[in-house]
Amino acid sequence: MWMLKKFLREVVSIVVGKQAEEIVDLLDSEKYVNEFLIAKKLDLTINQTRNILYKISDYGLVSSVRKKDKKKGWYTYFWKMEILKSLEFLRGTLIKQTEQINYQIKSRETKRFYACEKCNIEFSEENALLNNFTCPECGGIFAVKDNSKFLKELGKSLDKLKREVTFVNIEIKKEEERIEKEKIKEIKKEERKKMKNKKKMQIKKKSAKVVNKKTKTWSRKPEKKKTKKKKAVKSAKKKLKKVVKRIVTKKKKTKTKSKKKKR
Repeated sequence: MWMLKKFLREVVSIVVGKQAEEIVDLLDSEKYVNEFLIAKKLDLTINQTRNILYKISDYGLVSSVRKKDKKKGWYTYFWKMEILKSLEFLRGTLIKQTEQINYQIKSRETKRFYACEKCNIEFSEENALLNNFTCPECGGIFAVKDNSKFLKELGKSLDKLKREVTFVNIEIKKEEERIEKEKIKEIKKEERKKMKNKKKMQIKKKSAKVVNKKTKTWSRKPEKKKTKKKKAVKSAKKKLKKVVKRIVTKKKKTKTKSKKKKR
């Protein structure tokens, strides 16, 4: 983690300057940070803070989101460091530096350089010829410069840059793996949400079917009751008719019997 912070600080110092390195401690988190909070912690005005952030943003090394303040009505920006882009930017600058050193080493190994020992001014062979191997400042004669010390220094700085590039590549790989894991997590979350929604829909459909069945049965039951009542009324009417018929027939019979007796 300290290595990552070191590299991010280096990125900010390349883009803005060493004075703005502290901003890394506030922006390297996964969440977006309020620009007013950044200004407060850096002890800067909001305009100074925004100038730093805009300079870094020009290289695409920070991202921002804006939110509207419901009470005041203005927009506030929230910032976050784009770690992968920052590391890739740093790798690019380091590779350029290594290319420049390689070019210097090749030129020192293949070409001659001359210097004035008094003025400590260096000249290439072409420029030395133009000045007739005499110093334009003091008139002294040029001496061939020994490049062995300088080549050693260049070799050391080249090795240092190469080591730094390897460490930056390690951090890039870590960040890529982290991003990939985050993507997989998000995909899994989305799948879980979809599954939950599907289950909810299935439960709703099942409950709707059950309700429909119940409503059908409930609607049928009173019909059955009505039909039963109608049947009971009809049967009662039939029984009454039979009873009435019997009574009528009995009365008729009694009348006829009484008439016969009178005769």
